Amino acid sequence: MNTSKRVSTYDTTLRDGTQGEGVSFSSLDKMRIAHKLDEFGADYIEGGWPGSNPKDVEFFEMASRETWNHAKIAAFGSTRRAHVDVADDPQVNLLLAAKTPVVTIFGKSWKLHVKEVLRTTPEENQAMIRDTVAHLKEHGREVVYDAEHFFDGYKDDPEHAIATLKAAEEGGADIAVLCDTNGGTMTHEVDEITRAVVDALNIPVGIHTHDDAGLGVANALASIHAGSVQVQGTINGYGERTGNCNLTTVIPNLQLKLDTPVVSDLTKLKHLSSFVDDLANCAHNTRAPYVGDTCLSHKGGMHVNAVQKLAKTYEHIEPEQVGNVQHILISELSGRSNILMKAEELGIQLDKGAPEVLGILEQLKTLEKEGYEFEAAEASFELLIRKYLNRHRKFFELLEFHSTFRRHGADLYSTCEATVKLKVSDQREYTVAEGNGPVAALDRAVRKALVPFYPELERVQLQDYKVRIIDSHTGTGARTRVLIVSTDGKETWDTVGVSENIIEASWKALVDSYEYYLTRHTEHDGVAAEPEIMLA
Repeated sequence: MNTSKRVSTYDTTLRDGTQGEGVSFSSLDKMRIAHKLDEFGADYIEGGWPGSNPKDVEFFEMASRETWNHAKIAAFGSTRRAHVDVADDPQVNLLLAAKTPVVTIFGKSWKLHVKEVLRTTPEENQAMIRDTVAHLKEHGREVVYDAEHFFDGYKDDPEHAIATLKAAEEGGADIAVLCDTNGGTMTHEVDEITRAVVDALNIPVGIHTHDDAGLGVANALASIHAGSVQVQGTINGYGERTGNCNLTTVIPNLQLKLDTPVVSDLTKLKHLSSFVDDLANCAHNTRAPYVGDTCLSHKGGMHVNAVQKLAKTYEHIEPEQVGNVQHILISELSGRSNILMKAEELGIQLDKGAPEVLGILEQLKTLEKEGYEFEAAEASFELLIRKYLNRHRKFFELLEFHSTFRRHGADLYSTCEATVKLKVSDQREYTVAEGNGPVAALDRAVRKALVPFYPELERVQLQDYKVRIIDSHTGTGARTRVLIVSTDGKETWDTVGVSENIIEASWKALVDSYEYYLTRHTEHDGVAAEPEIMLA
């Protein structure tokens, strides 16, 4: 599809998106997201349902005082109630009180809902739609009419479903949006029905899909192909049940694949996706198309070799187009190209034919056979390269560590204690610390020993700790892989340790975390790293 029409974007992350399980925004969060969407180039931003909760009330009050460079803020609500004058309907009055330039209302398209939910007649339902739209237009609002359950309604009774859209058109609606509210319509049905609606109406048509059948984006694209000129959805696909049409997927598909203008600056897409995830406190979908951390990652040696020569051999877009980056993964499937590209990514230059490349690769495969994985532990992999090349400074040496667990009294209050003996330069340090677990105690003991020498470690905190049993068939003697995520408040890094002893595995990951940070810190401060002699 190569269209000359522009497709407008209608974002409902702040309303429909918050109906997703585990998603919640404060009014300040909503305002920050709205401004990011405005900067990104979204045409419409649905702020919520006025009067439904205090946060939405506060958001609309704040939004009315803000300056919006591109987007229009929309309030969302329903048609008037059955057999109630529209001017007397409290919900309709709240929509006007929100003072938004755009009001979006939904009405019933499915005769089943008219009879069983509204318990009224099709004629009264159409009057509810027509009256509400006309009333809002009389007050100078741009009106978006969302035809709820439209595809189910059309399949049940096409004539009735079209009549509800005609009622919105007669009332003066600016656009009629077809909603696949249950998310179960097939793509070919969306295409066929959208074409029928476009032929029947004299106003523009939009599309609002849900992802219950995994077709949210595909159905939106099908509807646009059939004539829709507005796509509704949410950032990262947030929404009730399985979610809504994902704008971070449908927008680049339209703009990059279908040559259909949507937003002015697509390079902000990845940042917008991560920003919304952070405010929602939701884990980022690493495999998400276009914006996922691994969506442009390469692991197989043959793939990496090809990408190194010509990126588009295994990349369908240029990562920079959506603000993302190419990512080379390191594993037992790696080839020499993986090592070269990963080393370059880490700022370490290696010659293509250098024997060190093969040596690093062999060491990598040996370690992965033992249970190590470096895909999610790039800091440990960087240290592996540095140590192999004798470019690693040894900041301290472990002499001994010990960890104990004790229970106290009838209430079985427990505590863990760790002792650590280290050698820093020519000085020996012996420290003891307690913690609510053996790893916490060990971490505190190590810090206690190292901070007098390296005060910058005060800034380092453990952010996440994961344990994976590798060869579970060996029972309690199984090897354990520990992944640790650390942060200094600005950057994060990942390290790994493996051992049959979970405490030793944790120790290895902890040491890598400290040494990685100290290596980067001393480099940034211009301190030369002291070479370490590698033992065979």
